[in-house]
Amino acid sequence: MSWKTILVHLDDSQRCKARTQFALDVARRFDAHVIGLYLVCQDVVHHLCDPAEPLLSSAYEDLRRISQGNACAAFEHATKLAGVNSEWRAPAGSVLGAAILHGRHADAIVLGQDDPDGSAAFIARHFVEDVVLGSGRPVILVPRAGDIKTLGENVVIAWDDSREAARAVADALPVLRRARFVEVMTVERHRDDETPAGIEISAYLDRQGVRASFSSTPRVRGDSTGLTLLDRANSVHADMLIAGAYAHSRGIERVLGGVTRTLLETSTLPVLLSH
Repeated sequence: MSWKTILVHLDDSQRCKARTQFALDVARRFDAHVIGLYLVCQDVVHHLCDPAEPLLSSAYEDLRRISQGNACAAFEHATKLAGVNSEWRAPAGSVLGAAILHGRHADAIVLGQDDPDGSAAFIARHFVEDVVLGSGRPVILVPRAGDIKTLGENVVIAWDDSREAARAVADALPVLRRARFVEVMTVERHRDDETPAGIEISAYLDRQGVRASFSSTPRVRGDSTGLTLLDRANSVHADMLIAGAYAHSRGIERVLGGVTRTLLETSTLPVLLSH
């Protein structure tokens, strides 16, 4: 089992270069084909241009064509330098629909973390969440800032015995089999549990050729489970966190907060999410 097709979302943001390089590093590791999917926010034209002013609309379309051409040239240059087989796609229509449709034909999808300070990074509301839920593929979220020096060498698995966590572990097996260190981490909620939640998954991974250690971390009072996971991952210098997405209702998580929401908004390391 290996990843042979990696899809990376491209846009006009400053972080796009780092996201592209991350996807190319993944592709080199697995000898995979890379699809660069160029999608930008479609609503901006409605804010900038009055439909009654065709000259403004025409100017915006010209700028968009230039931006798309620059993005294509940058992607093709990067893939050539990396020696990776690739293709460029810039579909019309709904950005979310295109991301989900094209993503379903890839082994993994690389997306960027939302950046409140980068207008060019905005694609659509809840874009990452909807792709995770709709594509049926693992999504690797690249943080909005910082250098990514290693990839999948020191991996932490967030484990809670949920269906989503099991799916994430299975999706991440190609990464886990190549990792140097793997830690299965649970966040304690009920101290009276007879069997630690991570023991069985550690045995499963061992049969898959993945040697994993196990740790159980108490949730710090006042902190969320998501922050506890991130603190632990950073304390062991993990370069990837694997987690199931939305084990609880997405609506509840959006209103009250939740593990997935915390990871999406605050993670400073790449996160592989599956639903």
